[in-house]
Amino acid sequence: MNTLQPCMRSACRSRTFIPPRSTLTVAAALLPIPPSTSTSNITPFNAPPQSRQFSVLNRPPPNYPGHVPLTGVERAALAIGSGIMSFFDPRRGDLIAALGEATATPYFANRLRRAMLANSTGRRILRDRPRITSTSLDLPRLRSLPASTVGATYVAWLDREGVTPDTRAGVRYVDDEECAYVIQRYRESHDFYHALTGLPVVREGEVALKAFEFANTLLPMTGLSVLAVATLKPAERRRFWSIYGPWAVRNGLRSDEVINVYWEEELETDVNVLRARLGIEAPPDLRDIRQRERAKRKRAKEAAMIAASAAGAPPPIATQQG
Repeated sequence: MNTLQPCMRSACRSRTFIPPRSTLTVAAALLPIPPSTSTSNITPFNAPPQSRQFSVLNRPPPNYPGHVPLTGVERAALAIGSGIMSFFDPRRGDLIAALGEATATPYFANRLRRAMLANSTGRRILRDRPRITSTSLDLPRLRSLPASTVGATYVAWLDREGVTPDTRAGVRYVDDEECAYVIQRYRESHDFYHALTGLPVVREGEVALKAFEFANTLLPMTGLSVLAVATLKPAERRRFWSIYGPWAVRNGLRSDEVINVYWEEELETDVNVLRARLGIEAPPDLRDIRQRERAKRKRAKEAAMIAASAAGAPPPIATQQG
């Protein structure tokens, strides 16, 4: 044993022990950094290359044609601005679209996407990605269908309201490409929702339909749009709270997800059959109610004027009602 000690001491002097690289990394992390040393100059082993932070001046490339990536501040500003302006005019489609996109991510657009993936028809829609436009739909053929079909009801509604399927803008502010298509599909199906429910394109009808959509889709934009009920005339507000609000909540919650309707395949289906399949009851005809109330006010005004004329008094001043 004594004869081996000189050899061992000689081996120790001739070889330097080098610890593993991982040990050096841990040791370096534990050593205190002198005050004069800048931490920004210290690069850990195997560090990924640094990238510039996403900002207004440094946007990432778009994920699909027309996509505009937004910072968190920009998205919040877009939501607040479009929300305030659409509150005063819920018929502004561009403001409603911007509000919908700014508030749909990250959760609500994904929720609709999951609802489509959980449904066989929804999965086919995501796979086929059909678009609802004047070129994809044969509008003259729809006009030749029986009046009770979805297609004929839809095109008659378009003709009556003076709108076309091409009035829906493309999605720009949703980052995920598939979620962007889901929002685009919801947007292009909006006119079918009008045809399915029979609600007209007047402020009162839009608010009622948005209440139905909120109960069915949970998209924040639809719920925020319902706040426009405060801008309705007194008679319209009474109708909403007594008739169309309860109808919207009841039918939106109990019916199937309307995002999963493959409208292109339902054009020849009887609209009442489709309503029954989805679990939607038709609301009272809003146009008919408004016409009857206008006629009633007109008769009352004429009677008041006749009575005032017979009594020699000035005619009464008409008050504006819904």
